[in-house]
Amino acid sequence: MCGLSGEINFDGKPADAGALQRMTDTLAPRGPDGSGIILRGPVGFGHRRLSVIDLSEKSQQPMADSELGLTGVFNGCIYNYPELRAELEGEGYRFFSSGDTEVVLKAWRAWGDRCVERFHGMFAFVIHERDTGRTVMARDRFGIKPLYVAEAGQRLRFASTLPALLAAGDVDRSIDPVGLHHYMSFHAVVPPPHTILNGVKKFPPATIRVIEPDGSRRDRVYWRPEFTRGPDDEVRSFEEWRDLVLDSLRVAVKRRMVADVPVGVLLSGGVDSSLVVGLLAELGQKDLMTFSVGFEEANGEKGDEFAFSDLIARHYGTDHHKIFVPHDRLMDALPGTIGAMSEPMVSYDNVGFYLLSQEVSKHIRVVQSGQGADEVFAGYHWYPPMTESSDPVETYGRAFFDRSHETLSKQLNPQWLADTDVSRALVEAHFARPGATTPVDKALRLDSQVMLVDDPVKRVDNMTMAFGLEARVPFLDHELVELAARIPPQHKLAHGGKGVLKEAARKVIPAEVIDRKKGYFPVPALKYIQGPYLEMVRDTLTSQVARERGLFQTGYLDALFADPTGHMTPLHGSELWQAALLEMWLQNHGV
Repeated sequence: MCGLSGEINFDGKPADAGALQRMTDTLAPRGPDGSGIILRGPVGFGHRRLSVIDLSEKSQQPMADSELGLTGVFNGCIYNYPELRAELEGEGYRFFSSGDTEVVLKAWRAWGDRCVERFHGMFAFVIHERDTGRTVMARDRFGIKPLYVAEAGQRLRFASTLPALLAAGDVDRSIDPVGLHHYMSFHAVVPPPHTILNGVKKFPPATIRVIEPDGSRRDRVYWRPEFTRGPDDEVRSFEEWRDLVLDSLRVAVKRRMVADVPVGVLLSGGVDSSLVVGLLAELGQKDLMTFSVGFEEANGEKGDEFAFSDLIARHYGTDHHKIFVPHDRLMDALPGTIGAMSEPMVSYDNVGFYLLSQEVSKHIRVVQSGQGADEVFAGYHWYPPMTESSDPVETYGRAFFDRSHETLSKQLNPQWLADTDVSRALVEAHFARPGATTPVDKALRLDSQVMLVDDPVKRVDNMTMAFGLEARVPFLDHELVELAARIPPQHKLAHGGKGVLKEAARKVIPAEVIDRKKGYFPVPALKYIQGPYLEMVRDTLTSQVARERGLFQTGYLDALFADPTGHMTPLHGSELWQAALLEMWLQNHGV
């Protein structure tokens, strides 16, 4: 797990060493164990390393393979790299390191753009070919590892974070109205290629791009799960699906144990993370470290789920660490949390993951997380209403969208409003694609391929990597997801959602954790904005820079200040926090 950066000039000008150094320095938290820069004429690569596999200097990056004429930077982990290495050695390739980075380089040479289809893991990588001048960029199937690009004239820069590109300089920092519309409407999910800024784009997941020396390029989407099912799938019993899921999840968890350092678990106390702990125990993981976080209550809402995480920790005898966050520590952590965001992310639990990661990084550098199970196995409340919907887009939008385009037009100042309802159009286009049979399938496909990438997955990456901590997500093993996509919706919706997964979990973990009411990562102080939190957001939104920017209509802000708890989105998010977080992010990153 690392941070990568680079610059490619298509007009032959030498890469800017200063810009490359600034990008690489900005990525330092992602890679505390090593730093490197390679400049070769118009091409420059930078890297910050977190040592997890092959701790020796032989796997330092940027990695140059002089025999093959390849230079590359890589972020992530290829879980099946030992098997791929053995296959490549059988084809005559010689290795100078024992890690997965070199496997990526040689896999590209051996198998071309089909190499990504062979990888089990999370990754973003960029490789430059000495002899052809060609460059290849790729990102894993779920975008677990980030990759941002900024292009100006004949120059392309890339980095693992958006702020690294800002540090390089010469970036159009104007706000993208489409990105802003998604942020305000699509529950802060800004799908690629957009970001909140016009000058920075997101490289899409499940995509490999080949760039020629003149800058021309071709993209290939190499993975799209099919949410359809054959005759055998339709008649397979619930119990058979349950057992198939459990077997596949066992494989997924085992794959993510590969490391040359210990692997722990972020334990929320919910079904998903508890199941990961149980499967690791089954697999013989000894001295397993688990970590939980909780917050001081506010407005009568409890801020922790320690009762359930404690239960699992006791049951499996883990080395358990609990972090309780009082209001004053939460307030102190907010600037660091916002600084760690590559993009503005409104979910309250960002600060929870930030503080949790800070503590975990003192003990361990790799963890598994339960992220993704709700989007893959239908755990959210908006899936059941989709079953009988005659207008799936409307049903989905009513539950998930924070506001309508018409309402947004009364909250944003006119110059910042997109010309059309781009967020609804995105959902309509996604639902209209072939390959998803029912309305529930369409919603699950959208959430697992779009929402998941640019909300929960991005959140976990940004907050853990702020402290050089690698998070692995077994529920996003692509073979497990392909299996889940074929399960008939009624089996996933059973038992109040995630039915087939819950029944698989009964074979592993205590029933008390499974039969509990569904929990979320509660941070009540940011949901019910009062006292010093209200003062903080008011100061932010009425500051001179915010007034000059003029995103929001004054009347709308006045209404939010007057009654913060009276303005909540359908997903129970604070509209005031949403507006303030955006402005705080822009100011934090000098936009």
